[in-house]
Amino acid sequence: MALILPFIAALAISMSVIPVMVRIAPRLGMLDAPDPRKVHAMPIPRVGGIGIVLGALIPLALWLPAGNTIASYFVGSLVLLLFGVWDDIKELGHYPKFIGQFLAAITVVYYGNVYVSTLPFMGLHSVSPILGKPFTVFALVGVINAINHSDGLDGLAGGESLLSFGCIGYLAYAADGMSLVTIAVATVGGVFGFLRFNSHPARVFMGDGGSQFLGFTLGYLTVLLTQRVNSALSPAIPALILGLPVMDILAVLYLRARHGQNLFRASKNHVHHRLLMLGFDHYGAVVIIYSVQAFFVISAVFMRYQSDVMIMAVYLGTCGFLFGSLTVAEKRGWQVGRPGRPGRLADFLRKVRAHDYLSIVPTRLVALLLPAYLLGLSAVINPVPGDFAYAALALLAVLLISLVLKQKPQAVQHRVVVYVAVAFVVYLAGDNPWAHLRILESLDVIYYLTIAVALGLAIRYSSSDVFRLTPMDYLVALGVLFVGAANSGHLIGSASPSTLIKIIILFYSAEWLISRTTRRWNSLFLSVMGALLLLGLHGAV
Repeated sequence: MALILPFIAALAISMSVIPVMVRIAPRLGMLDAPDPRKVHAMPIPRVGGIGIVLGALIPLALWLPAGNTIASYFVGSLVLLLFGVWDDIKELGHYPKFIGQFLAAITVVYYGNVYVSTLPFMGLHSVSPILGKPFTVFALVGVINAINHSDGLDGLAGGESLLSFGCIGYLAYAADGMSLVTIAVATVGGVFGFLRFNSHPARVFMGDGGSQFLGFTLGYLTVLLTQRVNSALSPAIPALILGLPVMDILAVLYLRARHGQNLFRASKNHVHHRLLMLGFDHYGAVVIIYSVQAFFVISAVFMRYQSDVMIMAVYLGTCGFLFGSLTVAEKRGWQVGRPGRPGRLADFLRKVRAHDYLSIVPTRLVALLLPAYLLGLSAVINPVPGDFAYAALALLAVLLISLVLKQKPQAVQHRVVVYVAVAFVVYLAGDNPWAHLRILESLDVIYYLTIAVALGLAIRYSSSDVFRLTPMDYLVALGVLFVGAANSGHLIGSASPSTLIKIIILFYSAEWLISRTTRRWNSLFLSVMGALLLLGLHGAV
């Protein structure tokens, strides 16, 4: 199975479900109202979790083999979604949520038989199931709450989770744990679909229905990875895989206990709150946390067989440096920057951006290169697998009907069709023998460098705020660098990791063109319809 298919399916489902849920959120009462502890000033629908969960679980139901372990995961995920949505509507409080969390954890531990049998610093000695199973239940509940409580800034919990899922997927793939890789890939697709609505300023929150599912899935996959798929991994490696959210919630509980506060009552002690109080803006705070989490997961990949002592030294040392720096900065009253003083560099860049031709010319180049590439490649890709061909014709019908019905160019279904068409063309092109000719590989590199530079200039010097770089884009850049550095296998099926980088570049190019067009029958949509038709015909012949 090509692992790109669950990713695309999850992405498409997530991006389709969320806009529908946004419309009905006020009727359901699923709105997150502002309060002094939160950073948003307007009520925001908290329905993104439904898109994430459905986006992940529906493809998994189609592609994963049946069994108690998988069944227990589905049951636990749906229990958490039910309790999470209930809480997003009624504000249940901590104790009812704990019931749902323990039910989900108990299901995978005692029915799915997923539990911890090896712990750090115990060598080859195993833990008895009598102790290992209760420990795993409490550990899973802890991870669920760690991710849930990290959901305090736009894109934060989703981005941190994506980094951990990427690490788990890579380590599982290296050990031939394809079921785990499939779960990780599908969940990543669901989260990516959500993050396009959640990047600052967020239009949607994931709510407890989403954050609890992500924590549960991370804990479940981490236990399976270290206890079944590759038991040779260091027992301490989960600390690096899960990373900052776990230490953050432990630090918060410590600070609440130290100040005599209720351990379960929300407060502004989290890392993201402390960074904001030091003067970092939303973007800066999220990027700092992403960077720390990226350091942890990359360390997990390269230190997976190191001693428990070394792994915990890296983890605790990094956390100690971060929290120690925050404490020192708070005590000294340190603040970032000086309000009202933009600086010479910022002033120079504003003047440069005033010249629209620095954006117009690169935009026109992207508008020429992307459609030509899609049509040119789809014309020579032959043969096309049957499932791809039928999917292409179905997507063609969706796009054609939507355009005939005069839907706006920025409609969600248009984006979904374009993204999937781009992924199909790039993936199938990389699977053809002629694609590996030296001259074509050289031309391919020149093409992608050209369109990437043009897109970067267009975005950087645009005077419009329709399309802005966000912490999600920083997260994508981290993912691209990681995939390039870990180029030791075929992470997305029979294609090389460079395929993912190509798809991401073209995704951003398509998004840039869609965000700026006012015409329904534009060159991008016409080229996508032509590409889908050619793929369908090549597969049907």
